[in-house]
Amino acid sequence: MKSAITVISEQINNFYLIRRLSLYEIKSTNRNNYLGTAWEIINPAIQLLIYWFVFGTIRSRAPIDMGNFEIPFFPWLLAGFFLWTFSYQSLIQGSKSVYTRLRMLSKMNFPLSVIPSIAIFLNFYIHLVLLGITIIVFQFMGYRISIYYIQLIYFMFAAFCLLFSISLITSTLSTIVRDFHMLLNSILRMLLYISGVLWPITLLSDYPLIMDIMKSNPLFYLIEGYRASFFGTEWYFITHWKYSLYFWSLVIILLLIGSMLHVKFRRHFIDYL
Repeated sequence: MKSAITVISEQINNFYLIRRLSLYEIKSTNRNNYLGTAWEIINPAIQLLIYWFVFGTIRSRAPIDMGNFEIPFFPWLLAGFFLWTFSYQSLIQGSKSVYTRLRMLSKMNFPLSVIPSIAIFLNFYIHLVLLGITIIVFQFMGYRISIYYIQLIYFMFAAFCLLFSISLITSTLSTIVRDFHMLLNSILRMLLYISGVLWPITLLSDYPLIMDIMKSNPLFYLIEGYRASFFGTEWYFITHWKYSLYFWSLVIILLLIGSMLHVKFRRHFIDYL
C-alpha cells in the first residue's frame, strides 16, 4: 500500500511535467514526416478500414444485437476499435518506456514512475482526436449525441487507470527481462481477436464458461462501456455494477503489484542497461 501511495503521489506532483513531455514526444516522433502527427490518425484509420473491408463486406456480418437495439456491424466496430488502438499502443509503449529512456532519465531529477504515464498520455491525446472524429461520423450515421455520452468520461478515466497499473508491471519486467516485451506484443495481438472488438462475444452463448472467461478481460468492460455510451443503450457501469466492482478490484490489485515491483527495482534499473 505504501508503494502505491508513493507512485500515485508522484503522478499528481508531476502532472504538468507528464503533459508537457507527452506533447513534446508526439511532435518529436513525427517531425521528419511530411504529414507530421497526422500519421497518428491515418494509421489506425487505415487499419479500421481493412477490418471493415474483411469483416463487413467480404464476409458481411449481420447487425449486432445490443439488447433492445440492433446496430449495423461497421458503427459497432467503430465504437470500440479506437479504444482498442489506444489500449494497445499505450501498453506496448508503456512496456518499453523505462528501458528505452533510462540512460537519458538517469541524468534528470524526476521519478521514474511518471515515464509510463507519459507514454499513456501521448496516446491519450491521439485517442481524444480519434474520439472526436468518431462522434462526428456517428452524427452523419444517425447516432446522435445523448446524455449517455457522459459515461465516456468515466470509461476514459477507467481505461487510464487500468493501462497505468498494467504498464507499471510490464515496464518493470521489460527492463529486467527484454524478452518480456516481445511476449507482451504477441499476447496483445492475440487479445484483439478475443476481446470483443471484431466480433460479439455473445456468439459464444452456447458455451457460457468460455464466454465468461473472455468477459473477464477488463478491456471487454471498457469496450462495451464505450458502445453503450455511443449508442445510448444503457448506463453500463450501473446496470452491470457487479462487473464494475470486478473491474476496479482488478485495477487496484494490479496497481498494488505494479507499484511494489516498480519501487523495489527502480533503484537497480540502471544495472540492466
